[in-house]
Amino acid sequence: MNRAAVCRHIEEVGMVPVLRLPSQELVIRAVEAILAAGVSVFEITMTVPRAVELIRSLVDRFGERAVVGAGTVLSAENARACMDAGAQFIVSPGLDLPTIEAAHERDVPIMPGALTPTEVITAWKAGADMVKIFPCSAVGGAKYLKALKGPLPQVKMLPTGGVNLTTVRGIAQTGVNVISVGALTHSVSVLDIGLDA
Repeated sequence: MNRAAVCRHIEEVGMVPVLRLPSQELVIRAVEAILAAGVSVFEITMTVPRAVELIRSLVDRFGERAVVGAGTVLSAENARACMDAGAQFIVSPGLDLPTIEAAHERDVPIMPGALTPTEVITAWKAGADMVKIFPCSAVGGAKYLKALKGPLPQVKMLPTGGVNLTTVRGIAQTGVNVISVGALTHSVSVLDIGLDA
């Protein structure tokens, strides 16, 4: 899939499960549960042991059924390693312009992190495919997202940080495009939620 097709797929799914787990074995079990729940996109963070190697393995094993992304990507060099392993989208907790450029050189979507309106506008103008609003819970969660979306309706937003079973409905109702659900994926038994949960 090209960059536009990956973005469309992610928006159609409506959520990105973020897998930040202490072992490859737990990640594989979580991926199997995510796919069984009908969610065909997930993000492997660079905090997982041997994450790049794991991405390559997951792409080989599940690439026909899922879009595999890399998260917590902090540099252009790290982004290139993830894309070499087959990552189909890149997510970062902050805004790093060389990382955006590296992803776009390969026609791969990039979702840099931003929080303030200035950061969000800067990320969007720099070519972010979606802007990861992180950590949204620290500044008001759904109320902050609604306030941010008001003057910036054109910006595609991916809120993360503090999204859980209690907050997901309110966040989904703010007009954001996709929800990142890291907190939900720590317990594989709750992976059956979606944007209409």
